[in-house]
Amino acid sequence: MPPRRTLTPHSATLATSQRDWLGNFLQYIARERQLARNTCFAYRADLIRFYRWLGPRNIPELTIQELADFPGRLRDDGLSPASVARNLTSLRVFFRFLVGEGVLSQNVADLLVSPRLWERLPKVLTPAQIDRLLVEPRPDVDEMWIRDRAILEFCYATGMRASEVVNLRMDDVYLDRACCRRVGKGSKEQILNLGEYAVDAYRRWLETSRPLIFAKNAAYKARLEKRARRNRGVVGESFERVQKEINLDSPYAFVSRRGRKLRREALWELVKKYAIRIGAPADISPHSIRHSFATHMLQNGADLRQVQEMLGHESIATTQIYTHVDIPRLREIHQKNHPRSEHDDKSNV
Repeated sequence: MPPRRTLTPHSATLATSQRDWLGNFLQYIARERQLARNTCFAYRADLIRFYRWLGPRNIPELTIQELADFPGRLRDDGLSPASVARNLTSLRVFFRFLVGEGVLSQNVADLLVSPRLWERLPKVLTPAQIDRLLVEPRPDVDEMWIRDRAILEFCYATGMRASEVVNLRMDDVYLDRACCRRVGKGSKEQILNLGEYAVDAYRRWLETSRPLIFAKNAAYKARLEKRARRNRGVVGESFERVQKEINLDSPYAFVSRRGRKLRREALWELVKKYAIRIGAPADISPHSIRHSFATHMLQNGADLRQVQEMLGHESIATTQIYTHVDIPRLREIHQKNHPRSEHDDKSNV
């Protein structure tokens, strides 16, 4: 028998280990904690930013004095106080994981102080602006106007987040019961009511424009295949790529003109386009429609707990911000009902 080889163990360098720690952490939050995909992406982006700041230094050797420079770097990079606070939260969770793995003896990131955040009132459209927004997609201007009206109606009828709208599947919509199934943060499922307008708009999209998209894609794919046969199968790389991109079906409720799943960025662009056309502020987004949904529900007598449930908020404290939005209405109620309000000024002169 040949003599045994002597294997020299290769200890992982600290830099390699630090990269491994990040990968292990991302697997931990995705598989064991089962955090939402977007949440995992946010943690990854925040920690990559931290690693860039870290450079060649070693995490276990960081002192609190050195780590205290990290929030300052984030501010110098132009991040808002809210973004700085989120990055520090990601760092604390990551360091907590390293403590659990035995890499660190203590979580020094817990000593970092997050910037004080001012409570910002959400951007809200008036009911009149919402009415104009929902009918702004027009057949004489917009190629996908039937789809866009259905999307806007769904956003306002349910108060769903942009990611929830684009991930909505056809099996999640129950037109006969005028409701849909929302999969929110933490993969929590919830049944949401649809109004009459949202049901009608979606049915029109489902029965007319959506099938037409896939019919056009099928015809286009047939032309490509015919061209390939005519060229005796000799096709270019771009031809094969385009052929793969053509979708003849999709499980998603809303799709692009090529039949693909709608991107979240595309939904933001869609809302912004129609908001600008009705004269609304340029920073209106799908989240503004969500804010408007909550505010208008409260204005019309909905209970705060009910709105919390519909929005899918874990804490009612998150929902309470909407009680501060309708300042004119609160002033009107005060002036009408308080015994020493402004309408009694003349009697006090």
